[in-house]
Amino acid sequence: MIALQTLYEYDIANHAPEEVLQRHAEERNLHPKVVEYARELVLGAYGHLADIDAHIQSAAREWPLQQMARIDKNILRLAIYEILFNNTVPAKAAINEAVELAKTYGSETSSRFVNGVLGTIFNRAQQQPIPKAESEVK
Repeated sequence: MIALQTLYEYDIANHAPEEVLQRHAEERNLHPKVVEYARELVLGAYGHLADIDAHIQSAAREWPLQQMARIDKNILRLAIYEILFNNTVPAKAAINEAVELAKTYGSETSSRFVNGVLGTIFNRAQQQPIPKAESEVK
């Protein structure tokens, strides 16, 4: 939730994500482990923003990013970061969490939209071949 609020504020007001997260942490007296995990999510999503947004646009062609509800877009950004780049949470858990965030903070249709986009991205990721590591022994 803190990661989502941080990305949302960055998206709306263009405030530096690190500063927004720090302010939230201080205002709410959050546990350092919560702040550490939220920082990982926020900075990871922020660091891969162009790639993540390209995935969103590819999976939701009928919805330009500029016209997409900002809360939905930022929920998607966090979940896509977790699914494609972070991999510490099982993809299905990340999708379920995103859908729950969409139910709580989005519109009536947000949860279906988020679920559909993430399902498409997850299915595409599952179909891509896993690169084989080359052996160092020759």
